Amino acid sequence: MMWCLSVIISCKKSDPVVPTNQAINPFNNGGNDRNMIVVISDLHLGADLTYSECNQNLASLEKLLKQIKVAPNVKELVIAGDLIDEWFVPATVNTFEGSNQADFAHRVATTNAVVFDALNSIIHEGKIVVTYLPGNHDLVITAPDIESVLPGINQSRETSLGLGTYSPVNCPKIIIEHGHRYDFFCAPDPISNQDIATGTILPPGYFYTRIAALWVKQGLPSTPHTIPILTLDGSGSESQDLLFLYWKDWVGVTYSYPITNAFDENIIVTNVNGFTGTYSVNDLLPFQTNPYGLIDVTLFKGIQDNWEARQTLNNVAVHMSSTIAIDSTSADTWTDQQAVIQYFTNPDSDKRIVVFGHTHKPLIFAALSNDNKKCIYANSGTWIDHNSVPTTMHFVVITPQSNDASSQTFVKLYNFKDEVVNKMAEDSLRY
Repeated sequence: MMWCLSVIISCKKSDPVVPTNQAINPFNNGGNDRNMIVVISDLHLGADLTYSECNQNLASLEKLLKQIKVAPNVKELVIAGDLIDEWFVPATVNTFEGSNQADFAHRVATTNAVVFDALNSIIHEGKIVVTYLPGNHDLVITAPDIESVLPGINQSRETSLGLGTYSPVNCPKIIIEHGHRYDFFCAPDPISNQDIATGTILPPGYFYTRIAALWVKQGLPSTPHTIPILTLDGSGSESQDLLFLYWKDWVGVTYSYPITNAFDENIIVTNVNGFTGTYSVNDLLPFQTNPYGLIDVTLFKGIQDNWEARQTLNNVAVHMSSTIAIDSTSADTWTDQQAVIQYFTNPDSDKRIVVFGHTHKPLIFAALSNDNKKCIYANSGTWIDHNSVPTTMHFVVITPQSNDASSQTFVKLYNFKDEVVNKMAEDSLRY
């Protein structure tokens, strides 16, 4: 579930290669060098397979990881966020079942033992570097939590909890991150709710995902509740205008995931990241006591005013306005285009290849840098069972250039449908 905004910017999509069922080996560079970098993301491994978004695909993921392990040309495997899913838990479920987050991580590892065993086998053998960096669904999963279930894994984390970027060894022009820091609803929020849950960084996306998971558990009911209409007072207050936009986003959530529970019913069980209360949908919806009166909200009070500060705390290089950020919930390409804005056209960046996850929509496109050099962006897709695009089980393979002046760095996108590797798109450049 992504919140994005379409941005008109100069970029050229690479021509996709029609997927084929002929057997291909994506992990063969045609030589003897161990230099290939594999990127996967958005595995969304849950603690309970009755509601986990990755269940049917677990065996295929295990098979692919075993292929990676024996591939003599693979140098690194990067897991670019949303490995462990602490968000997609039905609102009425106590996520930790009365225990704690470390225990939750072990429950996830046990529930998805075939995947964790395969990853640990790669790590233990030591021929391939395995690197993890956090996404939004594992935003508050700590480094010790990950180390406890994947001992010896390399972790790339920033000082700010819930964020990480990674450049593979000897590849400084390549950058990999999850992409959630640019998403108003999913970026860490260390400012809001501190009077309710001291130290929390959970953003609003955590709560709408809990609601969405409950909607799935309830069998996808289709009749939405009626929501009171808010009316701006006409004062031109920027804060009120922004909170009105935020309300419109939440209206979209309630219509997209129309749970059967009344909005004043306390159903969202937390006990996560400083939260201890049980909340209602009304606690999240901006409200108005009188028509044209002040718009207010209970949870995330003041969130419409702190986006600039959040971006600074989250190490966003090129800031966007609050209006654009909040209004970016309506289109698909916002996060992908941030790769261009933050890395390619940003004069302070020298990155030429960027890989994000987060949107679950796999693609490759080319763009121009600030100094008119070709750059490549890839989105690594997802491994959830039922994706919003026709395919799932995606991965990206980067083969760095050699010292030969004619050599290119190749970026290729694949899926593993029916446990057959299909090439979806590719592009290349030399830097």
